[in-house]
Amino acid sequence: MKNRAGYTFLIVLIMMTILAIGLLVAVPVWKTEIRREAEEELIFRGNQYVEAVRRFQIKNPGAFPKSIEELVKGRFLRRAYPDPMTADGLWDIILQVGTKPSAWERAARNAGETAGQAAPAQQVFVVPQGSLSSVENARIIGVVSRSPRASFRIYQDNETYDTWLFYYGQDPNAHPEIVRLGRPEK
Repeated sequence: MKNRAGYTFLIVLIMMTILAIGLLVAVPVWKTEIRREAEEELIFRGNQYVEAVRRFQIKNPGAFPKSIEELVKGRFLRRAYPDPMTADGLWDIILQVGTKPSAWERAARNAGETAGQAAPAQQVFVVPQGSLSSVENARIIGVVSRSPRASFRIYQDNETYDTWLFYYGQDPNAHPEIVRLGRPEK
């Protein structure tokens, strides 16, 4: 009887070892799959914001939303979708560069000129969602993830989530200069 108990214990131990090895192999695959699904969700949610701004523009020609809440309250967006790539779910907000620049826009442009940069063909301003209230006359045109992580997928020739831009009027073949408020440049 003692020999049988020893064999049973040995078989259970071997099965547990095989199971542990299987889990060691499976966990990275699961993590990769989960992140790929999050990338798909990022694209879906980003495009929902683009569509919401487009619908806002149709209903209010020449006007832009000043907050995400305005898009939700106006029923242009079902709900404020969180950023799937960050733990807190907050986005960076893409603002339109106006023809009559605000003080913040003038300061950002002057910083670029001081650094000896030529004027870009297209420029977008990016502000953290929590700092949006500090921007006068905000004209929201889209969102971008705050996550600087490298992506598995290359989206519009960009390899980090914080360069995957989703904004109304975007030309997928043109890459605008990103001017960030509240975060240092990469």
